[in-house]
Amino acid sequence: MSEEDDSERVLLEGANWKKLRFYQKSEALYQMTFVFCDRFLPKHGDRTVDQMVQAARSGKQNIIEGSEDGKTSTEMELKLLNVARSSTHELREDFKDYLLSRKLSLWDKNHPRYTKMHDFTRAHNRLDDYEPYFVRWSDEEMANIGYTMCCQIDVMMNGYLATLEDRFRKEGGMKERMYRVRTGYRAEQDRRMQEMEATIKQQAARIKALEAELERMRRERMRGRKRKQEEARGRKRKQEEARGRKRTGEEARGYPLQSYSIL
Repeated sequence: MSEEDDSERVLLEGANWKKLRFYQKSEALYQMTFVFCDRFLPKHGDRTVDQMVQAARSGKQNIIEGSEDGKTSTEMELKLLNVARSSTHELREDFKDYLLSRKLSLWDKNHPRYTKMHDFTRAHNRLDDYEPYFVRWSDEEMANIGYTMCCQIDVMMNGYLATLEDRFRKEGGMKERMYRVRTGYRAEQDRRMQEMEATIKQQAARIKALEAELERMRRERMRGRKRKQEEARGRKRKQEEARGRKRTGEEARGYPLQSYSIL
């Protein structure tokens, strides 16, 4: 196992929440909700204002927190993103209630302006795309657009949550990743120890073979020395025998004995 293998990391890389389309749309929805409440709802005495602004903010913030917590816990990320979905559902119902309570139209597929509105909100996610219209739209227009954005955010989040749930089923959470990393590390250490033991055995066998070769060479050298010594002693004996025979011959012929130095 490579120590850099992403599949065996304890901490996940985590999603860049700023690039998530449903986060971008949630941010635009929060700002639009704030302006909507400021323009069309009473400044004081109506709890709906706080509820709508808080629901819009909760949807946006829980996406951020869920994505950050997802680096350590997919389970926590799933929980927080589901909180964001619930907040978006609450805001959607607030926009719907506003329209119905004031006898305004909730634009469905049969409404003449539905398709154009739906196509615009589907194609645009960033705040810059919506902000120029905040002071131009009527309450009916803004409420229908807010309602539609809530529905689209929910659809996008459902797809993203399905991906996270599938990853969670396959990879588990923090504990499972830690277990895989620990067992993988131990397996890697065991593999390295086995390789080292095999290398040690190979080196030991090589050392033993070298020692045997050295012993053979030592014995061969000793035999060579012994052979040379025996040859030297043999030559010396022959020389002495030759001198002895010569001396004996001279004595037999009546020559005086001469002393010879032994070389």
